[in-house]
Amino acid sequence: MDYQWDESLETGHETIDEQHKQLFTALISIIEASGEGHGKEEIVRTLDFLSEYTVRHFKTEEDLQKEFNYPGYSAHKKSHDDFKVTINEMISILKEKGPVKKLIDTVVKTIGDWLITHIKGSDLEMASYLKSKGAF
Repeated sequence: MDYQWDESLETGHETIDEQHKQLFTALISIIEASGEGHGKEEIVRTLDFLSEYTVRHFKTEEDLQKEFNYPGYSAHKKSHDDFKVTINEMISILKEKGPVKKLIDTVVKTIGDWLITHIKGSDLEMASYLKSKGAF
């Protein structure tokens, strides 16, 4: 699957879309670092950034959902919480086993597939609701 940002991922909310683009940029950095044979430190550093940035991004979304009483808040938050656990597990495995190509491919696929599925599903649904409430 191609993990590039495109218009099909746009929610219409400037901040959320910019944050989503940053998540894809981090994911692409992992792919490039792996392909260029960069060391474990660079790949782990990028994953650490991705982990920290998702927390900030999820807070942005969740704060908007709470402010506008989004009815899907609980399920959306659970999805975010589960993903944070997944990222941290991936980082731990990568730190333990090193930047083995097969492992990096698994990390990228897991994170990339989740981002695309989540944005095109839950986030676009949330954005539609928030737009109807005048949030943006």
